[in-house]
Amino acid sequence: MSSDGFDEAACLRRVRERDQAACCELVEHLYPAVIRIVRAHLPRREAEEDLAQEIFMKMFARLDQYREKVPLEHWVARIAVTTCYDKLRAQQRRPELRRADLAEEESERIDRMTANVGDATKVDAFAARELMELLLGRLNPRDRLVITLLELEQRSIDEIRQVTGWNSSLIKVRAFRARQELRKEWERMEKSEGRR
Repeated sequence: MSSDGFDEAACLRRVRERDQAACCELVEHLYPAVIRIVRAHLPRREAEEDLAQEIFMKMFARLDQYREKVPLEHWVARIAVTTCYDKLRAQQRRPELRRADLAEEESERIDRMTANVGDATKVDAFAARELMELLLGRLNPRDRLVITLLELEQRSIDEIRQVTGWNSSLIKVRAFRARQELRKEWERMEKSEGRR
């Protein structure tokens, strides 16, 4: 039984017996962890509820593969991360329009629209989020995943190892290289801004 009073083993047994109520209980129990992962790795233009639903569908389809050697939440987290990673990889094959890709007049129009927002901190937060997404979007999906888990979610190397299945050395090397790449991208952006 977990610390929140949820009897995971009994629920899993009922799910495997095709008990619909147990399926709902399991989704309700795992939903906070899954939605946290989805929000951290959400590909742009992807609805978080749709992605969460896809993760739960994969979980139920693969439940016969779960051997209870790791906590269920870690097993489901791996499915969630892999699903998000696949979406990000697909997104790289079909890149979407980003603000940096807009024509100058379109970009100015967005600036005027956001300038009309009364609260400057909202605009600053929006700009910071856009900048962060732009920089992260220039990383390959695996490096983006490591940086997101390590820096944005503040996960430990061991937690990342459990979620991704990668060894600790690989995680550290990927994080180091991703930070270097982010630094280079930031410097390129600053240089290009200085030329204008």
